[in-house]
Amino acid sequence: MLRTAIPLAFGVIGTLILLGLGNWQVNRLAEKEAFLAEIDGRIADLPADLPDQPDPEADRFLAVELRGTYTGEEIDVLASAKGIGAAYRVISVFETEEERRVLVDRGFLPVARRDAERDFPTARLQGNLHWPDEVDGFTPEPDLADNTWFARDVPALAAALNTEPVLLILRATSEPDPFATPYPLDSSGIPNDHLEYAVTWFSLAAVWFGMTLYFLWRMRRSERHSDSPEAE
Repeated sequence: MLRTAIPLAFGVIGTLILLGLGNWQVNRLAEKEAFLAEIDGRIADLPADLPDQPDPEADRFLAVELRGTYTGEEIDVLASAKGIGAAYRVISVFETEEERRVLVDRGFLPVARRDAERDFPTARLQGNLHWPDEVDGFTPEPDLADNTWFARDVPALAAALNTEPVLLILRATSEPDPFATPYPLDSSGIPNDHLEYAVTWFSLAAVWFGMTLYFLWRMRRSERHSDSPEAE
């Protein structure tokens, strides 16, 4: 009896732990979906005025409208775009009617068109505030000679271009942009893998429990075989 009780307890406890992890992922999935729905709702809100002191946490994804003029100061951030391939994100300085200098992500510019003539009009812009987290230990230093950066590091970009540490991801503009394609914010770039994790944990629980039953069955069969007269 003790011989089977130990592996049975081990199997049941392991199964319960794996089921608990799967259930936790299901709960996190519901929380993440609610969070993403909130982000999508905020992105699609009617645009407001730019806050006096935008906060990277409280004002992330805030929909705003700016009126003013591009100054012509820009930095190209090397990136890639679905359907385009290698491209540059064009980060431009925009001076508002209130004489505030902010950064605007005008969208993607294909590598082959980098040398094309650029336009810096007076315009009304609509978009969302964002402070992307794109810098890690593997991010190369900017190539200042080529005016090429490898991440949208808002504080560093603002320091280099002498603007507020504020980045507007362009969604719409009153003046058509002939050289860059706006790439508006949405929640699709935020990972949500909790369903896959839940399926993995529940599958492991089923395998663990099945292997436990199989092991007990093998033990029971071995005991019956050893107790039979033919085994003597």
